[in-house]
Amino acid sequence: MNYILLLLSLLIANITLAQSTSSLMGARQLGMANASSVTADEWSLWNNVGGIGKVKERAVAVAYEATPTLGGANRMALVATNPFGFGTLAVGAFRFGDNVYSEQLISIGFGNQVGITALGAKANIVQYRAEGFGTRTALSFDFGGITQITPLISIGAYITNLTQSSFSGSDNYRLPTRLTVGLGLKPTEKIFIATELEKDLDFKPTWRTGIEYTALKNFFIRTGFNFNPQNIYFGLGGKKKNITFDYALRYHQLLGTSHQISAAYFLPSKIKK
Repeated sequence: MNYILLLLSLLIANITLAQSTSSLMGARQLGMANASSVTADEWSLWNNVGGIGKVKERAVAVAYEATPTLGGANRMALVATNPFGFGTLAVGAFRFGDNVYSEQLISIGFGNQVGITALGAKANIVQYRAEGFGTRTALSFDFGGITQITPLISIGAYITNLTQSSFSGSDNYRLPTRLTVGLGLKPTEKIFIATELEKDLDFKPTWRTGIEYTALKNFFIRTGFNFNPQNIYFGLGGKKKNITFDYALRYHQLLGTSHQISAAYFLPSKIKK
């Protein structure tokens, strides 16, 4: 039954425009409903690439997400960041699916802080593979930025597939192009609120909102929701010395609960924060 659902999704994509699973990753972001256009950390490569410009630490991070009710729909990603004097470089890989149907991305991004604004761009090699349908490959580019207007207010925006790239050998199978804009609020030292609107060129907009509460110095509680589709989220996170660990769950009324864990290890860096 799970394979049938995946194949139906693939057939629908072949009939219309190319579809892809979300590559938004990082359990911190998922716990906040993926309202990540104003978050800046090692997972910015898979969220708003502009956040890379704010990253000042070398890090290696991994994430894994499982949906027990839908076998073959698991997602995983890794990322590494390395700051230089003139900006920060990030590289990563992402995979969704199994041997029947899968999506793979290899991405490289670069970001830099310019005044109150962090800007970033990345290139992606995208590959879709389906048993019996072959493999399709595309090259796409993303761009984004985050501006800290005041210590309490930030805004962020990014565009996925800026060039509206298509798969090799066909102009009919175009990668999705999405524009996301968001607002971040920090009314107190312990509370961070993020809300954003995402618009795929071919579908209705999605609204996401998340909250992060610093319960203790290095312990965080998160929650959030989104509409179209409707999901609710919850997450926990902690940090000890140079390691962070985050967990998040997403509940969908049809697909049930998904679970994601992510961890990051921070290496010594000579770049000043």
